[in-house]
Amino acid sequence: MSPEVNARYTPTMRLLLERMARAPYPPLHTLSARAAKEAYEKSAGVLEVPKPELARVHDLAIAARDGTPLRARLLAPSSDAGLPVLLFLHGGGFTIGSIDTHDTLCRMLAQLSGAAVLTLDYRLGPEHRFPTAVNDAWDALQWLAGEGARTLGVDATRIAVGGDSAGGTLAAVSSIQARDAGLPLALQLLIYPGTTAHQDTPSHATYADDPVIDRAQIEWFFDQYADAAQRSDWRFAPLLADDVDGVAPAWLGLAECDPLVDEGVLYADKLRAAGVPVDLEIYRGVVHGFVQMGRALPEARRFHHDAAQALRQAFGL
Repeated sequence: MSPEVNARYTPTMRLLLERMARAPYPPLHTLSARAAKEAYEKSAGVLEVPKPELARVHDLAIAARDGTPLRARLLAPSSDAGLPVLLFLHGGGFTIGSIDTHDTLCRMLAQLSGAAVLTLDYRLGPEHRFPTAVNDAWDALQWLAGEGARTLGVDATRIAVGGDSAGGTLAAVSSIQARDAGLPLALQLLIYPGTTAHQDTPSHATYADDPVIDRAQIEWFFDQYADAAQRSDWRFAPLLADDVDGVAPAWLGLAECDPLVDEGVLYADKLRAAGVPVDLEIYRGVVHGFVQMGRALPEARRFHHDAAQALRQAFGL
């Protein structure tokens, strides 16, 4: 990292990055996809806040369009019927991650917002390439708005969709699909989402050597998931969607020191230009993935409260 970039981090963030750099673990993009998945599963919770206990934790399966059962988990702060619900789609470059790696984050959102959270294990690359993850996310959202709401006892009239990183991409795409299908959503909660077809924004150049997600890591993720020609499909890069008029209101939480920050801002601008209500929060001095570093970073803990407040407002809680 250049001295100019290094100076942008908060002191705590800088210390964490120095420790990460000294850790004797190979970069994920040097591993096989299977080994990368296993490594991420083992390390994902190291910097998380303590996992809150919730009144309701229910594992289930949701059928994809081809009949494949997709693992899912409902997290709720109470056993009350009729809670509003957020469908959460985890990050991991469409290649790693699961409902387990994001369990603490989703529990925090449920506890602090008062809403239920349904988190989904959509299928991942390289075994399941584009647009499988897109289809799985949309299938789950449609199920939740119909049979799923009745089965789970949640409010089908108060549904939001959200996710971090690749999950944020899927949430943005699902919001456009929901608009097209006439399925009203209360909110799209986008946490440093990927929205562009290529790594060609200034922040990708500035943070090309990012210690958490550098250029090589991003390219590896994309190669596991999509062919080069597919990157121009708006379902891969929602910034390329023809129009976003009438999609759900958006709350975006971005990290300042993140290769993806510029494309997050660009997507917020695209939504605003279409008349979509947008709240944008940029957390200064932190990196991609910071929301799961709450044990060390006050910015992550502030994010938990900010995102929960956005959900409360959207759901009228």
